Amino acid sequence: MTASDFRRIALSLEGAEEGSHMGAADFRVGGRIFATLAAERHGYGNLMLNPEQQAAFIAEQPDVFLPVAGTWGRNGATHVRLGVASADILAGALRCAWRLRIEKNLNARQGALSAARRRSAATTRNPEVIQMDKRRKAEIRARLTTHETLESVKRRYGLND
Repeated sequence: MTASDFRRIALSLEGAEEGSHMGAADFRVGGRIFATLAAERHGYGNLMLNPEQQAAFIAEQPDVFLPVAGTWGRNGATHVRLGVASADILAGALRCAWRLRIEKNLNARQGALSAARRRSAATTRNPEVIQMDKRRKAEIRARLTTHETLESVKRRYGLND
């Protein structure tokens, strides 16, 4: 397999887009990276897996997969030796990284929604916050309905009598 094959397979996955990170091609779904060609000059493609998936791929195909050096590798970033990988192995590995990224995106979105709901529920139950909001809205309304403000709006939009 080659970097061109890696690119073709990655872009064939639903919603995948090519981008660039630190001058290297990356592949994203939902705006987040699932694979890169950052080590292309060394003959590698990179997959963003979790540590368990990485261990499984390395155990099954140690000649094809190896962890990226350092913390990235300990967190699941995995090199794929493009010259050794078959089309089926590469396609399966890319699909796995793509699926993981979609799951993470969905979990992050649901987490953000839950946090927003919790914040909203907390503020709507607190009488002090409700009163503060009412006072703030009244102040804004008063500022917007002063004689000067109304006159400037009339002048701007040609509403003078």
